[in-house]
Amino acid sequence: MALTTLDPTTALVVIDLQQGIVGRPVAPHSGADVVARAARLADAFRAHRSPVVLVRVSFAADGADALPGRTEAGPRGAMPEGWDVIVEELAGGSHIPVTKHNWGAFHGTDLDVQLRRRGVTQIVLAGISTSIGVETTARAAYEHGYHVTLATDAMSDTDADAHRNSVERIFPLLGETGTTHDIIALLEKTSG
Repeated sequence: MALTTLDPTTALVVIDLQQGIVGRPVAPHSGADVVARAARLADAFRAHRSPVVLVRVSFAADGADALPGRTEAGPRGAMPEGWDVIVEELAGGSHIPVTKHNWGAFHGTDLDVQLRRRGVTQIVLAGISTSIGVETTARAAYEHGYHVTLATDAMSDTDADAHRNSVERIFPLLGETGTTHDIIALLEKTSG
């Protein structure tokens, strides 16, 4: 579904744009491009006094809050100091911080409470990685009854095919998609 509208109470939710993630190889958009576009979105939302949520994934050094269960990928190893710090381009302005320990930003966090307290009915999602953190959060947002918009050029994945699958097959079932430019233009129109 093409981008049609933004609710008056729309929040930007940015997934995992942190030091240890944005430098990894991603496609089809570079980490630097995703950060730049997410920063443009954040600036526009802040200028319109709309909530900006910066989500980071983090785990205790001792692994006490690591995800349970066996996977073929094996257990997560120790992460370097500072890997979970939100990138400077985003962290400078006002925002709601959310720390998650899972793929999605809703499970085990106060994201839903933070949004509902502010009367948010719609979220715009951006971040890395498209098929994991962004898609999992989009699915949960849809299940929680939010209108979902996905900034497809402000997200990327470790696998271009996984990104394309999410954008072309999954996201149209969960909400509307648009570019950073389209979303900012609609935000201006809605707020103006």
